[in-house]
Parts: sequence; C-alpha cells; structure tokens
Amino acid sequence: MNTFEKVANLEGYSYVAGIDEAGRGPLAGPVVAAAVIFPPNYKNPAINDSKKLSCRKREILYNIIYIDAIAIGVGVIDSEIIDKVNILQATFIAMREAVRDLSFYPDYLLIDGLHRLQVEIPQKPLVKGDALSVSIAGASIIAKVARDRIMEMYHRQYPHYNFQRNKGYGTKEHCRAIEEFGICKIHRKSFTVKNKPMPQLSLDLFKINERKN
Repeated sequence: MNTFEKVANLEGYSYVAGIDEAGRGPLAGPVVAAAVIFPPNYKNPAINDSKKLSCRKREILYNIIYIDAIAIGVGVIDSEIIDKVNILQATFIAMREAVRDLSFYPDYLLIDGLHRLQVEIPQKPLVKGDALSVSIAGASIIAKVARDRIMEMYHRQYPHYNFQRNKGYGTKEHCRAIEEFGICKIHRKSFTVKNKPMPQLSLDLFKINERKN
C-alpha cells in the first residue's frame, strides 16, 4: 500500500500527499476532501479504502491517522456551490482546499481517480487509489469521518430526513421524506430523485427548520 509513496520518495519528493473525497453521490450535504501526508515508509495494514471499513473501525483509524500523519488537510464544499458549478468541479475545489489546508505544503500528490488537479505540484492520479496507496486510503478515512460528522450535525437541524443514518444518500427512507416534506437548505437542487427534479421545500417546513437553526 505504500509502493507509490516509495517511488515518489526515490524520485526526490519528501512530502507526498494522498488525496480523496467523500460525498459525491448523496442528495444532500457537502462534498468533503482530505489530504494526508504520512512519514516516509509509513505502514499500517489496517488503513484501507474507507468504504471497506465499518463505522467503528473508521473512527479508530481516524484518530490513529491524526496521530501518525505529518500533516492533514480538509476541504468542505457545500450544496450551494455544488449546484452552481456541478459535483465534479466542486470535488476539485474541495481537493484544492484540502491541499491548501495542509500545514506542510506537499511536493507530490497522489490523487484518487482519473483527474489531475489544477495546482502547480507534480502529481499522479490513481484509479481506485484508495486500495493502492496508504496516503489516499488515509485521506479517504479522514474525508468520510469528517463528512459523517457534518451530516450528524445536520440531522439535529433537520431530523425529518434522518441524516444521522443515511448521511444524505438517496435511500428509500430519505426519498420518502423528500416526497413528504420537500427539500431543506442542504439538499442539492441540481440532483434528481428517481430521475425527477428535487421537489421544492414546503413553506411550513422551511419556517420550522429556520426556527431550529
């Protein structure tokens, strides 16, 4: 899991940052990206693609990564910007913000996916990078846990949608809540439910939610 980091180190790069995101697919909430720089030759066989880990395991590893990493950066882009620029561009913005948030500026990037970032740093995109690179896998865990915590916060503001459980994804329960209550402030209006545009927020529910905020 650290082969790509080792290659970059051998090429003279000292601070290799793995970058990944969480939250491209949900109907509500932000997209969150993380950047993680581990020490050279860092190994932790427990660190893996966040999607393959239980919630409890992610929380444990989240704390371990914060202890072991040289630097961690996080970028959060909300639903309003997602609707303005589209989810792919919002993801790129979140990734760039995560890089800027690092306390040590990286000299090389390993990025999960197909695309390069528009930053003046040498970089390598890796398809399924969260299964190939410990730095990207670490970033996937940080991004996932950070986003889950944000959605749990939103659950307290908008309990009708049960964000604590579905994290904004289009589960049957979440879709039924949208059909019943309409959408709230953190729903992505540019997304669709069952191939139909998002229902508009009912005025009564909007007033209820505003009083709770």
